[in-house]
Amino acid sequence: MNFYSNGKLLLTGEYLVLDGAKALAVPTKFGQDLTIAQIQEQQLIWGSFTHDNNCWFEAVFDLPKLRLTSATFNSNTEGSTEFIAETLLEILQVAQKLNPEFLKTDGGFVVKTKLTFPRNWGLGSSSTLINSIASWAKVDAFELLWNSFKGSGYDIACAQHNSPIFYKIEDKKPVVNQVNFNPSFKEQLFFVFLNKKQDSKKGIATYKAQQKSINKELQRVSEITNKITETNNLDDFEQLIEEHEQIITSLINLQPVKQNLFSDYFGAVKSLGAWGGDFVMATGNENTPQYFNKKGFTTVIPYSKMVL
Repeated sequence: MNFYSNGKLLLTGEYLVLDGAKALAVPTKFGQDLTIAQIQEQQLIWGSFTHDNNCWFEAVFDLPKLRLTSATFNSNTEGSTEFIAETLLEILQVAQKLNPEFLKTDGGFVVKTKLTFPRNWGLGSSSTLINSIASWAKVDAFELLWNSFKGSGYDIACAQHNSPIFYKIEDKKPVVNQVNFNPSFKEQLFFVFLNKKQDSKKGIATYKAQQKSINKELQRVSEITNKITETNNLDDFEQLIEEHEQIITSLINLQPVKQNLFSDYFGAVKSLGAWGGDFVMATGNENTPQYFNKKGFTTVIPYSKMVL
């Protein structure tokens, strides 16, 4: 068996999507494979591989009790063997609760996951895994996410769709609509990696800590989401994303990324997802990659090479 899930980028609605704002999200050309082979031994043997085929995490679970017997973590990035093994175990256990027949077998399984992007890019190594495990377990991926992690769920929606989407939470349920977002100026859009993966949990906690009413901001960000998909004028697009940056600034008390890192840049720059890491979106031209390269940001991906 083989399952594949798309990566994700949230273009509008960061933080506010948690409270019902309409967000624009895009699936990426990068994602994660999950391959399952049956074996006779009553074990679940797990291996996680990077985009360049290095095994960075291994674990063995006894079946049918799903008890962890060994784990190895080969990486100098964030996390630990115990934390990653326990997180994986929790996802599998929640999947079993949602479908008690999952992993009930006379034999066992060898499972291999393989990313098609570097782990630190923040394009959804967790969401792609959860979506594919949900497909394997025949359970609802949003339920699996919300019972094992926190988050809005837009990343799960991107994992399942092959075109840009509007995403909204209504009555604690995801509402997903495909949208024709294909801007005439897409050749002037770039995604720049900020050289570090951002912990979205911390960003969400900061946002949740603010106490003021946000009804006006929710409504305006939803309006901006709609307008961004309707305009074919780059100047209007830049004004909209700059206004979006100011709204989020007022809620989380962080400087916009352009003001913080790229104040001399000639185009507009917008944070995507949790502020402070992962990718930003920049408007620009053929000089854009050179500008960011000189600043030390060497991963600059044109829109057409990133978005599915």
